[in-house]
Amino acid sequence: MKRTLCLAVAAFLALLSPCQAGFLSDFADRIFTPAQPQVSLDNTTIVKGLKEALATGTERAVAEVARPDGYFGNEMIKILLPDRVQKAADLLGTLGYRQQVDTVVLTMNRAAEKAAPQAARYFGDAIRQMSVEDAKGILSGGDTAATDYFDKKTRAQLFAAFKPTVVKSMDQVGTARAYKEMLGTYDVTPFAALAGVPSLDLDDYVTNKALDGLFKMVAAEEKKIRTNPAARTTDLLRTVFGGK
Repeated sequence: MKRTLCLAVAAFLALLSPCQAGFLSDFADRIFTPAQPQVSLDNTTIVKGLKEALATGTERAVAEVARPDGYFGNEMIKILLPDRVQKAADLLGTLGYRQQVDTVVLTMNRAAEKAAPQAARYFGDAIRQMSVEDAKGILSGGDTAATDYFDKKTRAQLFAAFKPTVVKSMDQVGTARAYKEMLGTYDVTPFAALAGVPSLDLDDYVTNKALDGLFKMVAAEEKKIRTNPAARTTDLLRTVFGGK
């Protein structure tokens, strides 16, 4: 039975990228190598270690985006106007209305930063509800298998939780007003008749972009724990994932 499992793991590793293969090969060695029975891991330890890894990664991701400039100062997740609106905004910038455009972009990102702390609860629920089969699928999956799991399990709930905060935040800082003023200014330019700006549900747009950015940060943290021993900051993480 053990020989069959080892052969199956070897065949699976042959299909992976070098990075993934290295991570899972080390993990498999720790489970299946009889010469090191003291580090043989049972399902309980594996699942516990994975849950701790996910808790660590999601906590870091949420903390990163929820701080001031968590979105606005990070080019990877900064919320910009959609392309079809950005063209009008760029034109306004050249006509002396750059401050109005910048205000809209800044306040969209501030709204996302205020909504972000709510994600911690939903990630925590998803981790607690994780089954052994879920854990095995994540461990044998790609570099973002855990992020994909969170996206599937929590996105709808996060959208419902984020949107009221986004709406309230944008109302408080005047995002919608600034956006309407920007488009109103564009409407009176000579170019408006040539290229009208499509309607946009700003609340839905910012909420979805906030979630996209959050999941990008979760994916980045997941990759760190899978590939960087320095990111495994507890004894349990080092036991399950390896590293000193």
